[in-house]
Amino acid sequence: MTESEQLLERVAAKARSTRPWGWGSLPEPVDGEAPARAEAALGFPLPALLAELYLRIGDGGFGPEYGLLPLLDNAPSGEPAAVAQYLANRDSGAKDPDWPWPEGILPISHWGCAMYACVDCRSPQAAVLLFEPNAGDVDHAWYVDAPSLADWLRTWIEGTGWYEEAHDGPEPAPWTALPLRTGRRPVPTGTSPAQAS
Repeated sequence: MTESEQLLERVAAKARSTRPWGWGSLPEPVDGEAPARAEAALGFPLPALLAELYLRIGDGGFGPEYGLLPLLDNAPSGEPAAVAQYLANRDSGAKDPDWPWPEGILPISHWGCAMYACVDCRSPQAAVLLFEPNAGDVDHAWYVDAPSLADWLRTWIEGTGWYEEAHDGPEPAPWTALPLRTGRRPVPTGTSPAQAS
């Protein structure tokens, strides 16, 4: 059994035994064509592991906090679908250049208070980013939650994420690729965004 298969088995076991806030039951997996429909709408491929989560475990409804968003259709919990949320974020970012949404950054889980866990679909390891806009400054709203989707899932399974009460490890580090991915000027270290403009 491959490492990926072992991880999927562990995720499935935890998904069957825990429910995130707002989900009464684990949804059925998506149909086999759903990832291709999602990719057509997004304009880029889904990471293989993310597609497998939707195909084999469920259409959202598992994972930390509010759980994985459904892929294409809104959930009974009221959470938006990942594809629709991405498209809305890209549209909003195009209208407000102060808050651009990077291409290929797919929201996959809602933390509440406008915060999202997002998969960088352009990253070879499918890095998971934390979008935390509550400071009111896009240059300080993005963090690396996990270097890969596999690591993010392991953290959830093992109960060692930054969001756990017992967490005593480092907080997520800033995601420094935002300027490159959005065409914004980088903010020099130690400079406030207001000073940089």
